[in-house]
Amino acid sequence: MDAKDRQIIRALQRYGRMTNQDLADEVNLSPSPCLRRVKNLEASGVIRGYSANVDAAAYGLPITVFVRIRLERHNETDVQKFEKQVRLIDEVLECHVLTGAMDYQLRVLVSDLEAYESFIRNRIHPIGGIASIDTSFVYGTVKETEVFPS
Repeated sequence: MDAKDRQIIRALQRYGRMTNQDLADEVNLSPSPCLRRVKNLEASGVIRGYSANVDAAAYGLPITVFVRIRLERHNETDVQKFEKQVRLIDEVLECHVLTGAMDYQLRVLVSDLEAYESFIRNRIHPIGGIASIDTSFVYGTVKETEVFPS
């Protein structure tokens, strides 16, 4: 991947619905080489897909929660069970493995506090093997972007 590919990626991250002609103009390429580069980035898996960036509150999920989880045991069976179950939970948008005191951080969207309580009681607790859960509710967002740094 070269600097021109990175330009293409950043332009598509800013506005994924731009035409190939607009993209080519943005990155100073003619349309054919630009399209060829995009197709190569897609084929190689660098560009994994395209989606709509939706306002969660307008969708009906105004509460973002960061949930940090520590497992009781770190054997292969318990780790795989936890990760498999988390992948199946719709409210979990992201799950990251962490270093430090906690093992995982989840980014969760819910409609209200009752929905969060239900999420914990009915989706997380039944997984089992969880030593602790630490929750932080987001009450404001300073910056949010999908565009990678150059």
